[in-house]
Amino acid sequence: MSEPLSFGKSLIAGGIAGTVEICIMYPTDVAKTRQQLSKESLSMFETMRAVVRNEGAVNLYRGVTSPIFAEAPKRATKFATNEVYKNMLRREDGSLPWYRAGLAGALAGTTEAFVNCPFETIKVRMQSKEHLHRYRSTADCVSQLVRGEGITALFRGLEAQIWRNAAWNGTYFASIGSARVWLAGYMNSKSSSKAGAGASSDAPSRWTTLGISFVSGLVGGGLGTLLNTPLDVVKSRMQNQLPTASHAYHWTFPALLHIYRTEGARALYKGLGPRFLRLGPGGGIMIVVFDLVSQWLS
Repeated sequence: MSEPLSFGKSLIAGGIAGTVEICIMYPTDVAKTRQQLSKESLSMFETMRAVVRNEGAVNLYRGVTSPIFAEAPKRATKFATNEVYKNMLRREDGSLPWYRAGLAGALAGTTEAFVNCPFETIKVRMQSKEHLHRYRSTADCVSQLVRGEGITALFRGLEAQIWRNAAWNGTYFASIGSARVWLAGYMNSKSSSKAGAGASSDAPSRWTTLGISFVSGLVGGGLGTLLNTPLDVVKSRMQNQLPTASHAYHWTFPALLHIYRTEGARALYKGLGPRFLRLGPGGGIMIVVFDLVSQWLS
């Protein structure tokens, strides 16, 4: 069993992993938010095409400053606290069953929500089509939000974000461990079969190990996305609400019921396509970069 990373090294590895992922996948997040806030039913590609045609390609990265500033502390918090919670939840023999790994992930996601909620609120406001001419820049958005709505407005949607993060991270960290074990066993059985047939049986290559990490992250990210997309829809709508608007979204589960009754079950999964594209491959990218940086730091 590999030696657990120190808190500081987990912080560095998680921050770098998150920053790489956001730089690659951010346009899908813009498409996701636009879909979730819209009453129309446009596909991800139709949404992105409309952004490029009407606003310019640069707006696929509108508001990216907020998550770039957030990525290092939020991902670092998630990975670092996940290591702390895993160590707290390990059995006496050092093992960590999948359900304990999932609980550690859910606790890490909950902790992450408190760090990231202000950045998410700013990001959603910047990405929203209705606020295009309200905020000139991320700094202007922060200024207007705090002056016009108060400092607590930065934490709008925190309850929904806690549920969302706990669901995704719990599923993600429970799944990646199980997927890694299964994939490693599958690769070992193939290697043993070749060895039995006269071929050499070598230890898995570095690229094979990274491939297992990527697929494991892909599986974990995909399952987490399926589970928590309705919670993400509610979070986005809560954070986009202005004080002068009629607040339809106060608490998470009544808001879920309101959307279901007024828009139908499909509305709870708005933005699923871009979320799959981001958090599936994004989850793979993130865990591979985290592993690479962790190995380098070790």
